Amino acid sequence: MSIRNLQFLFEPKSVAVIGASERAHSVGATVLTNLLSGGFTGPVYAVNPKYRELQGRPVYADIAALPAAPDLAVICTPPHTVPGIIAELGARGTKAAVVLTAGLSSTCDAHGVTLRQRMLEAAGKHLLRILGPNCVGLLAPGIGLNASFAHTNIKPGRIAFLSQSGALVTGVLDWAKSRDIGFSRFVSLGDSADVDFGDLLDYLASDGATRAILMYVEDIHNARKFMSAARAAGRSKPVVVIKAGRAVEGARAAASHTGALAGSDAVYDAAIRRAGMLRVFNTEDLFSAAETLARSKPLFGERLCILTNGGGPGVMATDALMAEGGKLAQLSPATLDKLDAALPPTWSHGNPIDIIGDAPAERYVAAMEAALQDRECDALLFIHAPTAIVDSREIAHAVAPLAAQTSRNVLGCWLGGDGLLDARHIFSERGIPTYATPEEAVRAFMQIVQYRRNQQTLMQVPPSMLEDFAPQREVAATLLREVLDAGRSTLSEPESRHLLEAYGIPVVATRTAATPEEAAQFAEEIGFPVAVKILSPQILHKSDVGGVALDLEDAKSVRAAAAAMHRRLTKMLPEATLAGFTVQAMAHRPLAHELLLGVATDPVFGPVIMFGQGGVEVEVSDDHAMELPPLNHALAQSLIARTRVARLLKGYRNRPPADMAAIGRVLVALSQLVIDQPELVELDINPLLADANGVIALDARVKLARPATGSASRRLAIRPYPKELEETVSWQGKPLLLRPIRPEDGEEHLRFFNALDPEDVRLRIFSRMRELQPAQLARLTQIDYDREMAFIASRRRADGSFETLGVARAIADPDGNKAEFAIIVRSDMKGQGLGRLLMEKLIAYCGSRGIREIVGEALHSNRALLGLVRRLGFSTHPAVGDETEVLRLPLQA
Repeated sequence: MSIRNLQFLFEPKSVAVIGASERAHSVGATVLTNLLSGGFTGPVYAVNPKYRELQGRPVYADIAALPAAPDLAVICTPPHTVPGIIAELGARGTKAAVVLTAGLSSTCDAHGVTLRQRMLEAAGKHLLRILGPNCVGLLAPGIGLNASFAHTNIKPGRIAFLSQSGALVTGVLDWAKSRDIGFSRFVSLGDSADVDFGDLLDYLASDGATRAILMYVEDIHNARKFMSAARAAGRSKPVVVIKAGRAVEGARAAASHTGALAGSDAVYDAAIRRAGMLRVFNTEDLFSAAETLARSKPLFGERLCILTNGGGPGVMATDALMAEGGKLAQLSPATLDKLDAALPPTWSHGNPIDIIGDAPAERYVAAMEAALQDRECDALLFIHAPTAIVDSREIAHAVAPLAAQTSRNVLGCWLGGDGLLDARHIFSERGIPTYATPEEAVRAFMQIVQYRRNQQTLMQVPPSMLEDFAPQREVAATLLREVLDAGRSTLSEPESRHLLEAYGIPVVATRTAATPEEAAQFAEEIGFPVAVKILSPQILHKSDVGGVALDLEDAKSVRAAAAAMHRRLTKMLPEATLAGFTVQAMAHRPLAHELLLGVATDPVFGPVIMFGQGGVEVEVSDDHAMELPPLNHALAQSLIARTRVARLLKGYRNRPPADMAAIGRVLVALSQLVIDQPELVELDINPLLADANGVIALDARVKLARPATGSASRRLAIRPYPKELEETVSWQGKPLLLRPIRPEDGEEHLRFFNALDPEDVRLRIFSRMRELQPAQLARLTQIDYDREMAFIASRRRADGSFETLGVARAIADPDGNKAEFAIIVRSDMKGQGLGRLLMEKLIAYCGSRGIREIVGEALHSNRALLGLVRRLGFSTHPAVGDETEVLRLPLQA
């Protein structure tokens, strides 16, 4: 993961075109023309031994002949020349190259190594970064850089666009130019041999020229890198994604419903949501969402109020809102009274607020003020259809200040043509997003709503849960190892049940019988009624061969059912092996819902958790949602809420609500199972019965595979909580737990902050802060363990709970070379050695991660911290023209 030298891609001082040409319509000629005509002010060098001069400029025979090493090189030469050119450029001192050439992955050298690999080897020796190969190039309009063979230039703007599709790049350029949309960066990634989405997201997250990031994604190669970068970028600015390939070619063969239903698009959807980004499905929405989100204010709820001067547009907006799953605000009695006083008797007396077509500007202002003061109204859609009675510009001038000053989101819709251009311009100048139709405006509002939901997923502080959860990890690991050692990849039903039991998932009482007679005996011991199911390693879905019999009331029925199953198996699948029968107590829960919970392994993002409606019609109902592990209570409940069956689980008529917490516990347990047991690749619980009394698993299927070598946790797209870093030390004669911070620490971390002396807070953050806002608390406790680490010192209270006494934090740069640290100890615990304990653990961790240097800052007056870090080997130097000291600790050469 690296942004090293990417500044030379986007802010070069000089550019060389390797393979420049005069041949009309060639790539070399087009690139040279684009660079010279785009407004780039630095030197542009043309390199080609065939020419002495091109477009009035000298041409250099080779790289060695250049007067200086270019910051950026654009390579337009045949595939076999590229590795050598990269090597020459690197040796000369060039730090970035755009390789437009295609065919490097499919062409090998005399030793059978692809030219792509040779190119990367040559670049790696010099830390030279490569965009491409097989790309259109890049544009940075702010400095007039057009290092591409695109057919047009673009104007500067605040939006970055990244695309894997070269064809889409040129199409979007035309589309955006026709709509006067500008860009900060415009990048074609091509094959992403070196620079990929992760690198670019890291760079753009802190790019001051970029306000929003748009991406066209076809596939991701490094899920862990992408998720870390996307989550970091998603915290700082809107990221909007079009993902190609939504259609599923067909369900693959799998041992479980979950595996068969795990289409890659659904997994990408889960990943995009988890990263706090917004997914859209067409180019129009891509740019609309970027503009809307960049201008939107914080959204504190999802209820929309509609204000219009025409009933028809109001109804159209309402219909669109309902179709999108939105919420219409219910006006409070106080607001209705205000509107009655300000509007004519014929107004709509509800939401939408129809103020009648002859409304003067004063009526608009009064209605908007009343709506925006109503706590039931989270956002307002303003719709105006032109009339001959009042000039639209007058209305725009009257309401724009009110719309701009309110803390609520106001969206404008000026229905009509060129006659409303001035009114639209007045709104746009005040930063009010404006749309041509009610449907477009509603769609934009729902984009804000979905983005808010995704940001809540990204920034949440979930409540503490499953504190007493103690899975039998070794029992489960032994079971899976024995199955694999026996040469099997699928667990039997009893083995699956034992696996679930090891992770605290309730299962129905079950016995395994070898014969129909033994099945009858076990049934009598369990108690009637019972269910009997066939056991065969060749049978994935028992109902397909009549292998399930329910509600058997006596031993005779059990014997007969088991014998009949055996006969059917012999007839239908004579090659199948009968392993016996399972006998289960019937779970009589007539009001229970049948649910499907599962695990699948995606080839890109690794394990995913699925939840949805269960039963034998699971593929037909197509009601499921997916989430990436690790899960906690809040993420589990969000996963449930994204399905249709979630509405049924809330209860209706004589059916009480299901125990949602119990369902969530099973999802979290499955997440922990996936994290702990890398051999597990597919799992189905179908059905899981859920009602007001809890949950119980009736059937499960599990598929295994030996994990690849290396860290088992690397298969997860999001690094889970690193429990292995927990350490108990002796402090003041009592045990003290040093461990990584968790999202569940939110409430305790708030108590820790509130116990700090204001002066200690000022010394830590260089300013006064009285309270910790929810977003700040989330940022401190919900961390990406791949990017940063925060160790807390935690002591057990008399009541058994833990209190936080101090925290030391390090945030690594995307290159992983340098980490910035911070530390604070509870004010009443200072001077007792806590700071040293935390810093020593943090330093050891950073060293183990390969970080080369730890840096920080401290006020001159923070003598305690300065003394501590000096004792730990830090150097301290006054910052130039500042009241702070710069702190540095080298860890590795």
